[in-house]
Amino acid sequence: MKKYIQSILWVGIISLAFSFTACDDYLDKEVDSSVSPEEAFKNFNNFQGYTEELYHCIPDFAKGYWTNSFNWGEDEITTTSIDYHFISKIDNGDFWGWQSRYDGWNSGWLDRRNSEVNTNADRLNKALWAFGWYGIRKANIGLENLDKLTEATDEEKRLIKGQLLFFRGWFHFQFMQYFGGLPYIDKSLSTENKLTLPRLSYQETADRAAQDFREAADLLPIDWDNTTAGKRTLGKNQLRINKIMALGYLGKNYLWAGSPLMNSESTGNKTYNQEYCKKAATVFAELLTLVESGKTQYALVDFSKYSNLFYTNGQSWKMPGETEAIFRGPSYEPNSSNWGLSKQYQPGGILVDENAKFAPTANYVNYYGMANGLPLTDSEAGFDKEHPWRGRDPRFYHDIVYDGVKCVEGTINPAENEKDRYANLYTGGSYRDIRSGSRTGYLLYKFIPIRANKYDDGYGWGSSNHIHISWMRLADIYLMYAEAAANGYNSPQGQDANFDKSAIDAVNVIRKRAGVDPVHSKYLGSVTSFMKELQRERAVELAYEGHRFNDLRRWLLLTEQPYTLKTSQEFDRAPGFNANKPEDNRVLNFKETVILERQLSSKHYWLPLKNVDVHMYLEFPQNPGW
Repeated sequence: MKKYIQSILWVGIISLAFSFTACDDYLDKEVDSSVSPEEAFKNFNNFQGYTEELYHCIPDFAKGYWTNSFNWGEDEITTTSIDYHFISKIDNGDFWGWQSRYDGWNSGWLDRRNSEVNTNADRLNKALWAFGWYGIRKANIGLENLDKLTEATDEEKRLIKGQLLFFRGWFHFQFMQYFGGLPYIDKSLSTENKLTLPRLSYQETADRAAQDFREAADLLPIDWDNTTAGKRTLGKNQLRINKIMALGYLGKNYLWAGSPLMNSESTGNKTYNQEYCKKAATVFAELLTLVESGKTQYALVDFSKYSNLFYTNGQSWKMPGETEAIFRGPSYEPNSSNWGLSKQYQPGGILVDENAKFAPTANYVNYYGMANGLPLTDSEAGFDKEHPWRGRDPRFYHDIVYDGVKCVEGTINPAENEKDRYANLYTGGSYRDIRSGSRTGYLLYKFIPIRANKYDDGYGWGSSNHIHISWMRLADIYLMYAEAAANGYNSPQGQDANFDKSAIDAVNVIRKRAGVDPVHSKYLGSVTSFMKELQRERAVELAYEGHRFNDLRRWLLLTEQPYTLKTSQEFDRAPGFNANKPEDNRVLNFKETVILERQLSSKHYWLPLKNVDVHMYLEFPQNPGW
């Protein structure tokens, strides 16, 4: 932190030709040009050019390396030949592995070995730790120079200040959700001053972030296209920080502060903090009321377009997300989807030649319940171990490839590989190679089309397969509102007074979109029983989008069974294989086997800070147990 807080003394006017096309009009300075502070900040065009660099401080967690690890809960497991990704380190209890000094491949998105922060379009350069502190300092310098913005309208001043406040809050939020309470840096620091900033409690830090998010929400428009300044980049403003983004993170910040882990760190109480949950519910209600009244550019997409939330194919590298993506960072190299992320989900040597494979764990796939809305463990659900793929939640069929699914559409050469046209995920099948296949009996296809394989060449340049995963989308807002309202008002029927939906109503909005029956009345008798279904709904709707690890942590479930287990499903194919309706295929000897059990303790609820940082001064101590 010393390097990024104390030694970055000045951040000048941006002079980079970013790939973030919405910014082009504001970035027309010569490369390596420098100007005085008065010139840099005097008008909207210059100041916005300065502010644009903050967008390029956002790492792309899903494709920041050749293969990418961003699902660190019990949801995913790698091939046995891979041990450098952070998911493998977490499985072994080595949480130091987030730091680049313990990652020989420099593969993680939280930290990378950079001599200096360079906010160009190099995805391999982006890391949260370095860029977050840099971004906080840059936001503070901008806020301290607002008085120099003299040649600007009131609207333009509001746009600049709102963006700066949002980013200051956002980077602090990203840090504290992994490391706990921290100093809240609200001014640019000088190397001449001794650092004595104390670590605040989580809730104290969250309160400071909340002030920034709230003010940003009050300053910013819903849609930049409807502003005078935004009309200069009409149709290219989708990624610009707006009121809805600020409200989304304000609500999330409050909900996290009210969650058991964060409440425990702040007060010693391992339950939900009702007051923070009520605050979160109020903010989410404000956001959702705007959305449902049609006053925003956001809406849930129809399930027929569900894939467009995560990837586009054959659409000239169009950024995924549709109207549901609320907060996305720039996609620095869209074509990197083809050569890294799209390949890591398919068995090596069968569909693609790549050793680093990530497979959904069987225990996590079990969260995908039945289309009737019931979990697999419910005696009334109708789950049949001889027909385990029949009658499942439609999102199961969208996200997961199971035994017998057709994975190759075109010609397979050589002909003897014809057997690989269908997913041989039964025990001993060709897709189950422990070194480069699925260790679990399942494959993940949420982010890739079925043609993304070496036979159909669906990941090649000509397919323009672009994967980009949102940091926040509208479905997440509905589910966070449900959690906040239920725990704030101690009832599944809890709701904010200014919104027409209860907690259970919000969950059912998401289920209805997917074609799943509502939460059954048997789970509405208490908050405890409802939360189990809400947690399962978050697991399914937000599967593999990078949320699960932090959810398990904040719910204080990371160290508890069965959440420490990663399993496979072993079975044999019964005679009469049906290639046309694999969901109806019968299996024999179906059983679940533990592959791995994490040995985690209470210290693993927070990542360890860098020792070089905690040794700077006494008021900045290491996290407990590290």
